[in-house]
Amino acid sequence: MKKFNHIVLGLALLTGMLASCQNKPAKKAVAEEVKVEKPLAWTRNANIYEVNIRQYTPEGTINAFVEHMPRLKEMGVDILWVMPVFPISEKNRKGSMGSYYAVSDYRAVNPEFGTMDDLKNMVNKAHEMGMHVILDWVANHTGWDNILMTEHPDFYTKNEAGEIVIPEGTDWSDTADLNYDNNELREYMIGSLKYWIENADVDGFRCDVAGMVPTEFWEKARKDLDAVKPVFMLAEDGGPELVQNAFDMCYGWDFHHLMNEIAKGEKNANDIEAYFTKIDTVFPADSYIMNFITNHDENSWNGTVKERMGDAGNTFAVLTFTMPGMPLIYSGQEAGMDKRLKFFEKDDIDWSNKSLLPFYTQLLSLKSTNKALQNGVKGGEIVRIPSDKNEAVYAFAREAEGDKVLVVLNLTADAQEFTLASEVLAGDYKDYFSKEEVKFSAKEKMSLKAWEYKVYVK
Repeated sequence: MKKFNHIVLGLALLTGMLASCQNKPAKKAVAEEVKVEKPLAWTRNANIYEVNIRQYTPEGTINAFVEHMPRLKEMGVDILWVMPVFPISEKNRKGSMGSYYAVSDYRAVNPEFGTMDDLKNMVNKAHEMGMHVILDWVANHTGWDNILMTEHPDFYTKNEAGEIVIPEGTDWSDTADLNYDNNELREYMIGSLKYWIENADVDGFRCDVAGMVPTEFWEKARKDLDAVKPVFMLAEDGGPELVQNAFDMCYGWDFHHLMNEIAKGEKNANDIEAYFTKIDTVFPADSYIMNFITNHDENSWNGTVKERMGDAGNTFAVLTFTMPGMPLIYSGQEAGMDKRLKFFEKDDIDWSNKSLLPFYTQLLSLKSTNKALQNGVKGGEIVRIPSDKNEAVYAFAREAEGDKVLVVLNLTADAQEFTLASEVLAGDYKDYFSKEEVKFSAKEKMSLKAWEYKVYVK
């Protein structure tokens, strides 16, 4: 992250805001002298879209999803993160179809989704459209009938009785924990990652519970993968260690939880200030954080956007697209999906509601074209604009390479009248959504309805 300018609040608000996602005790030891070229130039103004192949269409296949790709391209999607496409274990399976994350073969395509040729075709079409594709990778554990169970039982973590165990501290009974003390396992896993680059020309990986796998493994893997093709790597982890060398981007879990808490009235706009101060302190300067209001885990296990955020969903979506970091859209989010998708069964997304499609198309365009919103050090520093309602209103500006964005958010369920005061505010702008021309002085009285947002550009 870049250095952020902060106007209000001290360090007293910082405690406890950066817990990582599902980390078990780390098997760490950071590799030395690892040099990689990151982040890649095409990621600087990129967004990311999570693809749930099983639920995307009634067919639940790769080829059926491909039919939607022109629409995603028209929306402005850049990176397709495809949830695991590998065969799913049958032993100890949860539900009738099982979890995408209980892999039975790292070097095959789930026949329910299609064939290797189908996957190659999807990647090729994405590249022709100017999009990139990253595959969801499950390195920490396998399903119980993965081919490694018989070929390499020594790859697995075992208890004192010599029995293979599930990942520590989880209820993932459909998976078996891998033991990264085994160097042969490490080589096999890196070889499997390379397999998809060499055979399907994928552009990188989203790595499931990445913090549960030793950091030095990821750093070695990144170096070896970049030698085949420069890749983009996303860690499902909320801490800074993995983005030192191995990964380009990690999850913004802390900010996601903060948004949920603000929506419930448990936190307020001032807590955002503390979050950015913490990020500035502990993260590498040019790392990315992925910002989101939903994803496959949140939707299935913790609730829809409506359940968690009520009427604040669009307000927080605007924030995720304009704050530092890369915004995520999950399958069906642009269709206002208001149901929890079943995780172990077929459960089609309803695409009949297109009311949010223009909204997300506009946000994607803003992210893509406004240089102040570039990712990493290329983007503008976030400067909070104080008001006399700091707990209720979060206003900020970002500026870079001649572009500027000014965002004003009412983060409460009540209408607010307030005064913004900062030299940063002054100037001529265009309301991004209404296209109305506006002029602001260094001190302005404003009013916003409950959860209303304003985005101004120049």
